[in-house]
Amino acid sequence: MSSIDWPAFVEIIHANQTFVLTSHIRPDCDALGSELGMAGVLRTLGKDVQIVNGQRTPPNLSFIDPAQEIRVFDEDVKLEELVERDVLMILDTSAWAQLGPMGEVVRGTKGKKLVVDHHVSEDEMGAIAFKNTSAEATGRLVMEAADQLGVELTPSMAKPLFAAIATDTGWFRFGSADASTYRHAAKLIDSGARPDEIYGSLYEQDKLGRIRLRGMVLERIHTEMDGDLGYTYIGRDDFARLGALPSDTEDLVNMVLAVQGIKVAAIFIQQIDGGFKISFRSRCHVDCSELASKFGGGGHRAAAGAFVDGELDEVKSVVLDAVREAMR
Repeated sequence: MSSIDWPAFVEIIHANQTFVLTSHIRPDCDALGSELGMAGVLRTLGKDVQIVNGQRTPPNLSFIDPAQEIRVFDEDVKLEELVERDVLMILDTSAWAQLGPMGEVVRGTKGKKLVVDHHVSEDEMGAIAFKNTSAEATGRLVMEAADQLGVELTPSMAKPLFAAIATDTGWFRFGSADASTYRHAAKLIDSGARPDEIYGSLYEQDKLGRIRLRGMVLERIHTEMDGDLGYTYIGRDDFARLGALPSDTEDLVNMVLAVQGIKVAAIFIQQIDGGFKISFRSRCHVDCSELASKFGGGGHRAAAGAFVDGELDEVKSVVLDAVREAMR
């Protein structure tokens, strides 16, 4: 938990003109929504802003960027176009590993580096950090930034910021959502966000491949420790077999945690290039961010992730041993 030095943030924004915004690979709605919201705030102030990520926006989240303004490093834009910009702002991550190809830009930039984030874990990036780990989403921090900068939210800012906050709180059902979360959501609705349209775009447009993937993930759930621990897995060959995409795995771990009695959930997702992305969820004393940090990852107390190289059996063995130890 920390208190953000907003006057310092405002001073930096007013003192500079050209900005690059970026976030983590495998971007979710909080990453994308925070970028788009912050870009809108800065442009209202007359700033020149580019949004550049290390990977393309997942197809199922493309609705959040109807103008397709989020570009991809080394595909749509090159290093030399970015390193001369006044400020490089990293949103929704503080970890080198999560920057992917954009790590090259962060290391090479000649401008000032800022981090705006709500995650507990962090690496030394040589950046000025504006972090509040008690915030439910980075989108919330972007709203606070807009307020501090005297910028009135527009519908084009409100839509992605509502998606950011709603998804990072599990559509307001996680313990991180409190009364102030709903007040911020109400402000976004007053500013033009349409929860019904956003929910429909997120959860009512599933392709058949994702539905099949969901069924397979449920079928593979295994429980132990008297039903307190549940886990499942996805192999890289499953995507082609089921007609699914890697982006279709978003939030599937929450289905494991939804099983009655399960207190800690994990999903092992084999990556196309090898190794496994692992997502952890907890509804007990187990701190997922501490668990993920054992494998070079991070996140929040109730939700975190990491990447572990190796084959399924060995990765499961090492990771589940750590989970069991944390649960004892």
